[in-house]
Amino acid sequence: MARTRFAAFAILACLSAVAGQLRQLPAAAGGLSADLFGLSIASRLRTDRNSTAKVSTDFGLMVEAAPEAVLHPATPADIAELIRFSASSPAPFPVAPRGQGHSWRGQALAPGGVVVDMRSLGRGHRARIRVSASGGEPYVDAGGEQLWADVLRATLKHGLAPRVWTDYLRLTVGGTLSNAGIGGQAFRHGPQIANVHELDVITGTGEMVTCSRDKNSDLFFAALGGLGQFGVITRARIWLEPAPKRVRWVRLAYSDVVTFTKDQELLISDRIGEAGFDYVEGQLQLNRSLIEGPKSTPFFSSDDLNKLAGLAYRTGSSAIYYIEGAMYYNEADAGSMDQKMETLLERLSFQPGFVFTKDVTYVHFLDRVRQEEEVLRSVGMWEVSHPWLNIFIPRSRILDFDANVFKGMLNDINPSGLILMYPMNKNKWDDQMTTITPSDEDVFYTVGLLWSALSKEDVERLEKLNESVMAFCDKASIKCRQYLPHYTSQDGWQQHFGAKWEKLTKLKAKYDPHTILSPGQRIFQSLAKEATIASA
Repeated sequence: MARTRFAAFAILACLSAVAGQLRQLPAAAGGLSADLFGLSIASRLRTDRNSTAKVSTDFGLMVEAAPEAVLHPATPADIAELIRFSASSPAPFPVAPRGQGHSWRGQALAPGGVVVDMRSLGRGHRARIRVSASGGEPYVDAGGEQLWADVLRATLKHGLAPRVWTDYLRLTVGGTLSNAGIGGQAFRHGPQIANVHELDVITGTGEMVTCSRDKNSDLFFAALGGLGQFGVITRARIWLEPAPKRVRWVRLAYSDVVTFTKDQELLISDRIGEAGFDYVEGQLQLNRSLIEGPKSTPFFSSDDLNKLAGLAYRTGSSAIYYIEGAMYYNEADAGSMDQKMETLLERLSFQPGFVFTKDVTYVHFLDRVRQEEEVLRSVGMWEVSHPWLNIFIPRSRILDFDANVFKGMLNDINPSGLILMYPMNKNKWDDQMTTITPSDEDVFYTVGLLWSALSKEDVERLEKLNESVMAFCDKASIKCRQYLPHYTSQDGWQQHFGAKWEKLTKLKAKYDPHTILSPGQRIFQSLAKEATIASA
């Protein structure tokens, strides 16, 4: 306990130093027009320093940009009024929707403009989650400001749930859909954006548009995975499926990456199909972190971790890999589920004796990261800088990546954080949407380097490490793509989007011609300069 308190004190003591090193984003020039405060939304605007300071950075604590004001909308029409005013102004100002602020490179920031507190939409008397359980395909209409945790609660009342979940449920619907929304169910159902039927979007001209695959489809596909660049998502219609009651949750340990990836790819293949897990992810734990890291976790006991450290020592492996799988079931089906699990495990080649199992409720499983959050908050490890790097790696190059990054660059260091590594099927993604995935291969891996930086020096070191990882991929001709991307130049963004770039610039000019939406990522810098010149 004394060690925990000391660690918390040391971490908190360095936070002010880290905050002082946040990279400042350039602000819009000129401030806000006084005419803005003559609109009907004036009473919902806050300009005091306390209000603007709260939305001047995000979960990443990597960049900082103060807005001039914060809008607390009562309805989507309030947001549309704000955007229309900006778009028609001689000097349009930035507007950025903010849900939970869980971005980490400025997507939710509006330098010198107005941040829209999306969560205010859910604080009125009208419910903004509506479930349709009748008809051929059940669905939920959820406001873009709604937390996925609240969507879960509402749909479970009807015995239903969305098909795909991010690992963390305290994120908003609009927030995850503006990126993609990936998790362990994506191998079967695709990302969250592939499970959306319809959207309500407010464009950068202030127009309120309902769109789908069949209606205003260019905006529909642009907004899904569009990083907030084409509109503000205020409602999404999401497909549902029958919800199970319980989950058999397992982690299988491997000391060999070849066997680990072979089994992962088997589990997401048609050869297994419905006889396999309903959820498949994977993690990697460096040997040093087993020795120097936490003595227990919400999943692993201290005895489990000692056993895993012993496996690493005995096999001489520099890392231990885990397949994390889950089978959904109801109490009446427990017997058949046990048999299904036994049959499946017989087909896998994990280390004998290294099966770790929990049996939990469906809600407990989906909300599992909440427990980890509470632990991290208790020791001051949640609100720290997060220089994360998430990349999609083609299947044919994942072993090269493992050998050079995990067993090379990371071999002699022990960064604080989590490393994810699991495959997905490309045919479950819709290439019409904005999100970019590796081309030419039917399977790709998501690798998440989810670092926590406890000091200025940590931030710099981990940023350099991320740069080295991307430089290696470039030098080795690994055609990876960033997920939740971050680039510092227009060329970087153009290379990221590749063949889609020209189409996206045309859509940006159509739906946000003044480039006022979510400018913190600085994606369309050249268009922003042109818009500034045109309005001068």
